[in-house]
Amino acid sequence: MRIGTGYDIHKLIPSTESDFKLAGISIPFSKRCVAHSDGDVAIHALIDALLGAAALGDIGTHFPDTDPTYKNADSAELLAYCLPLLESNGNEIENVDITIITEQPKLAPYISAMRDRLAEILKIDRGRISVKAKTNEGLDAVGRGEAIAAQAVVLVV
Repeated sequence: MRIGTGYDIHKLIPSTESDFKLAGISIPFSKRCVAHSDGDVAIHALIDALLGAAALGDIGTHFPDTDPTYKNADSAELLAYCLPLLESNGNEIENVDITIITEQPKLAPYISAMRDRLAEILKIDRGRISVKAKTNEGLDAVGRGEAIAAQAVVLVV
């Protein structure tokens, strides 16, 4: 068994577009992430956790923000790309635990859909996936609504 952890944070800016993605789903929100790809912090943290558990580097190694190929990339596609890498090393995902830290938007109505989408991408039962939402109680950039962050822990066998 191997454990991996991941973390990601992105600055939030006002937006009139509905391009806010978390854990592979679109969520109505008046802000968007400043990022090279779609800025999905939950998936970015998850990718780092999975790659770390398998000792395969990190998200920046595989998808550098200096490469125009990944400009506005769909993070769900990047996550799907990682599965054959894990499998080639004989790794199988046992479970995933993600914590998304944000003051807004409120995520409770979307947690079930996030779990379903991640299960679809990872090709595992949704019972192996936990997604939680927390606030930072008004503290730091996340607490002031200037950023959104996520942490992920995975177990692979």
